[in-house]
Amino acid sequence: MANSLTTIFLVILFCGSAVGIGTKLSLTKVQDSAFVGADDGICKSMVETQNYVCQEHTVTTRDGYILSMQRIPVGQSGGTPGNRPPVLLQHGLLMDGITWLLNPPDQSLALILADNGFDVWLASTRGTKYSRGHTSLSPDDPAYWDWSWDELVAYDLPATFQYVHDQTGQKLHYVGHSLGTLIALASFSQGQLYTMLSSAALLSPVAYAGQMTSPLATNAANNFIAEALYWLGLHEFNPRGESVIKLLNSICKKPGVDCTNLLTSFTGQNCCLNVSVVGVFLEHEPQPTSTKNMVHLAQMIREGTITMYDYKDEDENRKHYGQPTPPVYNMTSIPNDPSSLPQLWRAGCNF
Repeated sequence: MANSLTTIFLVILFCGSAVGIGTKLSLTKVQDSAFVGADDGICKSMVETQNYVCQEHTVTTRDGYILSMQRIPVGQSGGTPGNRPPVLLQHGLLMDGITWLLNPPDQSLALILADNGFDVWLASTRGTKYSRGHTSLSPDDPAYWDWSWDELVAYDLPATFQYVHDQTGQKLHYVGHSLGTLIALASFSQGQLYTMLSSAALLSPVAYAGQMTSPLATNAANNFIAEALYWLGLHEFNPRGESVIKLLNSICKKPGVDCTNLLTSFTGQNCCLNVSVVGVFLEHEPQPTSTKNMVHLAQMIREGTITMYDYKDEDENRKHYGQPTPPVYNMTSIPNDPSSLPQLWRAGCNF
């Protein structure tokens, strides 16, 4: 009974309401990128308000997804754009490029880097508010959401790397957080992107997720919540239901309530959250992802593996991979020789 009640609670908490079950579960429609322009994008809402120059860009992946990117070419004091070293910032799960802009300028990594001489690029993965375009599909189509982080490795990350490299003519520095580290490590394990990379900084690096300590995440995985939503035909996992956001905001405003405790229940102990950040966070985050992606991550938590998505059917796996089980991302194949691999830095602090 306890597990059943927990499952029901988590479904309601994460997804708002089950009224109108269809291809997505949400009370508020996330704006399609076709209708998000320079006047209401990340540059206008989050960067230019802090007196920084910002440019909106888009890049199309090989499988047709149109991704939003932002460029902060100089710091607040100005300067000459051009030969600054480019740095690409890749967010984590259920976030978007705004994650690097939630704090004041002197505490937001994107702006700190711009002020310290870097040419800063922000990426937002497919399905998030500003990256919902596609060359042929609509977010209302189930096929739009038929992806997991495998596709972020195969399509999104290479597209953003190539775009920044082509625009700047330089190798780039990479900063990934959480899921942004997993897709980078998976790519490196396949020998990809090295020729365009100068260094990589991995914040809260993820590879094997079987030892995750977050009680909500492990409970959700062990109770097959993502699979249940997927079996119901809920292809978009959108935790930003209007009723949920209102509830959390009202709770967080109560005297004596520290909502950093709510976020640490997801992330574990966290070095960098404070009460003032929570309100800004809830204005912009969390962001949608595919339910299939949540299933893939739940598989990793339950099974302690780091493989491609498991269809749990040998014939389906053969259809996709040519073998009965999903291929493994072999992290030991990442070279240890500094001469063959750009410098990697990692940090254990969630934020």
